Amino acid sequence: MSKKILVVDDEPQIVKYLTTFLEDSGYDTCSASNGEEALEVLKKENPDLVTLDLQMPNETGTRFYRNMTKDKKFKDLPVIVISGIPGRHLAVTKPFAVFDKPIDRDALLQAIKTAIG
Repeated sequence: MSKKILVVDDEPQIVKYLTTFLEDSGYDTCSASNGEEALEVLKKENPDLVTLDLQMPNETGTRFYRNMTKDKKFKDLPVIVISGIPGRHLAVTKPFAVFDKPIDRDALLQAIKTAIG
């Protein structure tokens, strides 16, 4: 059974790029375009890892992360931050990894393999 990755980003082209890349690499994916939607998808899909943009409408990635980690079921879920904003490494208290946009695909894939296989 493939591992599932939740891709959270408000830019449709980034979501399409990441989901296609991850599926081609053997992972199942689900996605959300903001933090509010991401919480619903998280509970429904039970992913093994989250890639998280920080700046999004409605609810930021940082707020999503705080809400996610309040839930015992998801508090230790690995999160990889993918964002272009300054201070991105400080926005999430325990990210598994932090990547800038544009994304280094090879480094991202290696981080994912290290996190969940």
